[in-house]
Amino acid sequence: MIEQDTVRLLRECDAGVKMGVSSLEDVIPAVRSAALLRTLSVCREEHEALSTQINQQLDRFGDEGKDPNPVARRMSWAKTKLELGLEGTDAVIADLMTDGCNMGVKSLNRYLNQYEAADERSKDMAKRLIHLEQQLVTDIQGYL
Repeated sequence: MIEQDTVRLLRECDAGVKMGVSSLEDVIPAVRSAALLRTLSVCREEHEALSTQINQQLDRFGDEGKDPNPVARRMSWAKTKLELGLEGTDAVIADLMTDGCNMGVKSLNRYLNQYEAADERSKDMAKRLIHLEQQLVTDIQGYL
């Protein structure tokens, strides 16, 4: 049960971190503020570093990980393109990223509860991803 929950939690973290990186890459080209650009770029780098660690753990279990839900990914991309096309301000970017981070935090907490038998290392990775998402929300509040 521990290994099964561990792999399942790591898969969800993998999908979440991929969704986060993808969303950051969608909005970064539209950012106007140098400070916001720096904040989002650092966040993307932190997500990518955590992604590498998650994938190393998945490799230990012979698992290839999980991609984000394609429907959710397309909907996120479409909403981002639409809102940036209508009013591509840093406030819109901050709003989009805040919504995405909040959904990620909610999902990851649900998975932490669902896969409670997962090992402590995978739980720590999920908590680190949650912290990254929460920290980004805090860091960009001034742009809302």
